[in-house]
Parts: sequence; C-alpha cells; structure tokens
Amino acid sequence: MEDACKSALNFFSDQQLCYADILTPPEVIARIQVAVLNFLRILTSPDPAISDLPLVARSSSNSRVSRGLVTRTSWIFLTRSFCTRSLLRPNAAKAFIRVWKVMAMCSEILGQGKRVTQRELFYKLLCDSPEYFSSQSQVNRTIQDVVALLRCSRYSLGIMASSRGLVAGRLLLQPNQEVVDCAACGFSGHAITGDLNSIDKLMMKTDARYIIVVEKHAIYQRLVEDHVFNQIPSILITAKGYPDIATRLLLHRLSHAFPDLPILALVDWNPAGLAILCTFKFGSIGMGLEAYRYACNVKWLGMRADDIDLIPAEALVPLKPKDIQIAKSLMSSDMLQESYREELTLMVESGQRAEIEALYCHGYDYLGKFMAKKIVRANYI
Repeated sequence: MEDACKSALNFFSDQQLCYADILTPPEVIARIQVAVLNFLRILTSPDPAISDLPLVARSSSNSRVSRGLVTRTSWIFLTRSFCTRSLLRPNAAKAFIRVWKVMAMCSEILGQGKRVTQRELFYKLLCDSPEYFSSQSQVNRTIQDVVALLRCSRYSLGIMASSRGLVAGRLLLQPNQEVVDCAACGFSGHAITGDLNSIDKLMMKTDARYIIVVEKHAIYQRLVEDHVFNQIPSILITAKGYPDIATRLLLHRLSHAFPDLPILALVDWNPAGLAILCTFKFGSIGMGLEAYRYACNVKWLGMRADDIDLIPAEALVPLKPKDIQIAKSLMSSDMLQESYREELTLMVESGQRAEIEALYCHGYDYLGKFMAKKIVRANYI
C-alpha cells in the first residue's frame, strides 16, 4: 500500500495525464486517500481554506481528435484544461459533496472486493444520501467527475457497465471453459456481458470477413433471423441505439483481435444515426478520458444520401428540432471527416430523414441484398 500511496502522490502532482488509467483496487484506494489527505491538509493549514476539486474539463473546447499516425483508429481525447467543483459556490456545492460521497462508496466497494452497476450505486446512494442523489443522471455525472478527478477508469472504481448489447453471427466466444457459438444463439444472438474484465479476457475465433454494427435492435433481429451472417460472412453487433460501454469494448476487442475485418455501420440517415456511428468510431466527449479504450475504425455503410433513391418519397420523415440540435453539435466538432460533413449538410438542407425500415418497401428480405450489394462494391466511407 505504501508504494501505491507514493504512486498516487506523484499522480496528484502531475497534471500532464489526461486519460483514465487502468488501476488495481489498492492503487485506486490510494488515490482516494491522497485526495482526502490533500483536502485535510489545506483545511487544517495555518491559513485554512476549502480546496476546489480540479477535474479534467469534459467540454467541446477541451476536446481534440487524435488522427492515428500508427493505427487507422482516431479517437476523442481531453487536453490539460480543468474545471472545478467548489463547496463555496452555491450552484456547485451539492456536486462537490456528491464527488466525495461517490468516492467513499467506491472505496468501500473496492475494499470489499465487489463490483456494482451504476443503477445499483444509485439506489445505495439514494438510500444513504437522498438529499444529494435524487436521479440516476446525477450519479452518472458524478461518476464521470470522479473519473475526471482520479483519472482512472470507471471499471477500476468498481463500477460495471450495464450492457444492452447483443452479438450474433460467425463468432466463437470462450469466456471460461464453455464455448459460445454466436451463430446458434437464436434470433436474439448472445447478450454482451457488462463485466469489462471478462470482455478483456475473452478468447475469440471467427471466419467472418466483416463486422457489421447495426443501430436498431429490430433491424438486427431481422438480419439475424434471415441468417444474413451466412450470406455475408460476418459478425453482427448492436447496442440498441446509442452504444453502451460494454458493447463498445467488445467491438474494440474484435477490431484488435481481427484487424483485417472491415467494421461497417448500418444506421438511419439522420443526425442521430451519424452521432451513434461517431460514438463507436471516436468515443464521446463525456468519456474522453477513456475513449482510447473503445474507439474503432468504423466505416459508414448506410443509410446514406445515395440510398435515398431506393425508397419512396412518402417514406421520408421531416427532421425534428432535436435532429437539428444534434446536427449543429456535430457540425461544430472537428472530428467529422469531410464526406460525413457533406452527408450531414445534405440531411439538414433536405429537412428530411430516412429510416432503415423504409427499405422494406422492396420486401422483408431486401435488406440483406441491399447490404451485400454495397459491400461487394466497397460502397462505404
């Protein structure tokens, strides 16, 4: 523990680190203890004060996109700009206290050798400190604050991911002695575990030629039921919308285990679909400290502007105010490559969106043919 404390002291004096370390429980506990000691030292000094908590700022102005020089993968990262949580500012006082309460809970969890989900953590905090925690979003934001303060991954804090993800197709997984054949798991496929450590240790085998990320659960189910992974030798994966951490980590693992397999995304032609693709591809600003662990070189298969001619005009839907808001956010980011920016501009200028389901006008078995044609022609960006 003494060595861990020395390491933690060095950590708190070094403000160059702007990514989340993967740490052992003793190392995390040591960082928490050093944070407490620093706070008490300032509080009990000859000129006592209440120190602010310096957090790596999770904002667009503090984010950059690495343009992978060694690999083809780029990801969002955060630079050396800090924000604070202060007990002396009325609008930040509760957030300041929440950080300490979550750190105390994480120290307790790690000391017991346990792991909890964010939902479990919320209910425990709701019972213990209802005046500070009244919603899941408050807990989620505070966990991000603790990651930004201690600069260690949330899994290192003893917090498991709540996974919504599914995987199917030509993939064998070996989490322990048992081998899971993802092609023989029914039309739902195999549920992705929220245990990130288990995902890190998975043994995997495949004879697939592509990895296909599907935005929507219903579309994923259609593709699995039609055994599209046999027509297009592939692994199918979905997070049922915006990607959770566990699904992103599995995709990242697949990309490293099978670097020659193109990763292709099938999303709606709307700003939200592009935002989902970009989250898989680059990560998110909110998790910029951990993005390097989850980013993948994802290509955009469809839907895209050149697919709109395949569907009737009456199947197009007007953009909603939220779509415009997402589009403005994406446009203001420097992560969009020019071809993606052009697609987004076309969406906004047309004022319309197209959902994948619109292709069913050609029949329920058309989707596989649509994808196969685009893949054979390498029609992805």
